[in-house]
Amino acid sequence: MMALTIGQGCQPAGSARITWEQATQVPDAVGFAGAYAGVSNGHLLVAGGANFPEGTRPWSGGTKQWSDKVFALAEKDGEWKEVGRLPRPMGYGVSVTWQDQIIILGGADQSTHYADAYLLRYEAGKLITERLPDLPAPNANACGALLDGVLYVAGGLTHPADTSAALTFWSLDLNRPRTEWKWSVLESWPGPSRMLSVAGVLDNAFYLMSGVALHVPEGDSLARRTYLNDAYRYAPGRGWERIADLPHAVAAAPSPGFSCNADKLWLFGGDDGSLADRSSALQDRHPGFRKDILSYEAGSDSWQAVGEMLTDKQPDPENRPNASTWAPVTTPLVIWNGQVVLPMGEVRPGVRTNRVLMATLNKQQP
Repeated sequence: MMALTIGQGCQPAGSARITWEQATQVPDAVGFAGAYAGVSNGHLLVAGGANFPEGTRPWSGGTKQWSDKVFALAEKDGEWKEVGRLPRPMGYGVSVTWQDQIIILGGADQSTHYADAYLLRYEAGKLITERLPDLPAPNANACGALLDGVLYVAGGLTHPADTSAALTFWSLDLNRPRTEWKWSVLESWPGPSRMLSVAGVLDNAFYLMSGVALHVPEGDSLARRTYLNDAYRYAPGRGWERIADLPHAVAAAPSPGFSCNADKLWLFGGDDGSLADRSSALQDRHPGFRKDILSYEAGSDSWQAVGEMLTDKQPDPENRPNASTWAPVTTPLVIWNGQVVLPMGEVRPGVRTNRVLMATLNKQQP
């Protein structure tokens, strides 16, 4: 385990500590990025996602493979069980836990983005899958979160070949009778379109933070990424407002962020884009993504770094990445038995992990 002094009640100085540990690794030699995850019947569930087969990389001819497997873990030191399959192999959608069930929204496979929405429930050792109303349009690489029983989804990408991200903001009111569930198209945030953003909920508001925008430079045919460090807050009935910029981009950081109390929202790691133009040259020498933890304080509208994620580089990380522990991106953040869980994810371009990081905030008595 690794302990970091963070501060009581999520303050940056004081007497609380974050304790990091790892759950049993997911039973795949490589692991997956873009998986759906949540909690049902006390079990941590991970489903779908994509990877490059063991020993291959995108720059050496490796082809991304998509999964439909659903795994369940009863306790952190237990054994994972494969408990079912998704309706199709897919990943990179939005997933949230709601009333002991997991809602999964959108996603993609190697050729298509989907508008599909499903409800997963694990009970009596069986996986039950129910269809929900489709999203207003196909979408992958969006972010989303639940606020007072209303599910919000922001941004994303409509089609794999799109050269601009989505400027879309949708809601589904789960407080209404199920026969009346219907997606609403809401006013978008006052900023660039984006994908791979981080959602969050704090103080009765939905937050949209960072991500990447897409553009095609003049004379080019390929879309390039612009890494964003702006952030916005949406309060139902009041609309959007821009909040303080992040110190740096946190694209694809685990989402949604962790609301550690009524006034602070924590973001774990992410990709700041500083090595994006060098990824093809670095290949397996890429050092991985950011490992700092950022805290947003609503009262002062300010950001600060409050610690680091668990990482542990072992010998020969270039050829043996899964022997090391990295800060993952493109993975959901799940609350399970009071702990923050980051299941699998991408740890450097083209490389996944099968590790499951867990963090516990321990508030010590004064």
